[in-house]
Amino acid sequence: MPYTLDGGVNQREWDFERSFEAAVALALAQEPDLIIWLGDIFDHPSPHYRSFRVAQRALATIRDHGVAAVVISGNHDTPRLPGRGSPYSALADTYPEVHFAHRLSYERFVVGSPADGIVVHAVPQMLSVDATLSALAQASAERSADQTNLLITHPRLKQVEPRHADINEIEIDLGTLQSDLVLLGHYHFHSKVADGIWYAGSTDTFSFADDPDRPKGIVVLDTVTGECRHVPLSGQRPLVTLDTVYALGLSPGELSEQVVKRAAAVPEGAVARLYLEGVDPESYRLLDRQLIREAAAAALDLRLEPQFQDVALPAELPRVETLGGQWGSWLSHQDLTGLDRTRVRELGQRYLEDAIEAAG
Repeated sequence: MPYTLDGGVNQREWDFERSFEAAVALALAQEPDLIIWLGDIFDHPSPHYRSFRVAQRALATIRDHGVAAVVISGNHDTPRLPGRGSPYSALADTYPEVHFAHRLSYERFVVGSPADGIVVHAVPQMLSVDATLSALAQASAERSADQTNLLITHPRLKQVEPRHADINEIEIDLGTLQSDLVLLGHYHFHSKVADGIWYAGSTDTFSFADDPDRPKGIVVLDTVTGECRHVPLSGQRPLVTLDTVYALGLSPGELSEQVVKRAAAVPEGAVARLYLEGVDPESYRLLDRQLIREAAAAALDLRLEPQFQDVALPAELPRVETLGGQWGSWLSHQDLTGLDRTRVRELGQRYLEDAIEAAG
């Protein structure tokens, strides 16, 4: 969103940085033996320096607490061209004590002692479904018979209904996840997929497709009991959907009054949207945008989502016998630079005549 803080930092980017740092602190407060990042720490495979420093500081904090960490890449921060390199490569050079899986291949890490440790099977984002299935098969084949096996990966599961299409997604079937326990990245909401399999969820709400009413935060997985509990973060910027304005039959003045009333109710600092159902296009055009902005001054952003009423416009349906003339009329207004206009017109006329004749 086009809002910046003093110094030029994007407001929503700053929101996500604060939530990410708070999530690391919240995770450390649980006194874990291991912290896992499930991909998409960055929104792009070429993050700018500010984002990169945020991740660096978080890893330094985890290291200073003496906690082990495993990191995999996601669909957003994996380069589509392998030769470009990965932002995780630079982090791996700086933090050799952290286990990184980002090189488009399966990685196996043993964390803890042989008596009470676990085996982490890390399948990062791949460039194809076949490569992902091959890595998952390898993870299954290399399961330990003596220790708990934890599979971590970043797929779109066929059994989970997507909220929207995303870039570089790898869609797989639930049955390919063979492990004692499975933690998944990718979807932004926490959910249990099946026994022993969970999407962890994100640390903040990116868009309204993320189910903003469901809390965002971290999960704590007990690898002894198999219990996975969600620990929500607090203090995040709310995303709210205001009560719909049913505009059918409202005059422009009545519509404006309803919209202003809703706008004034936006919570402090919220990102809000307001649906206008059955609104007349002309009434919508006449809305006083400045008045609405003033009413919603407490919000970071308010978006109007008009659902226009059906508008019947008289239209003359073309008759078959006039199609040729309509083709010539339409063609006269087209830019055909580099083409033989006469030839295009004649070919069009012939194709239309052939089609009319074939139709009987």
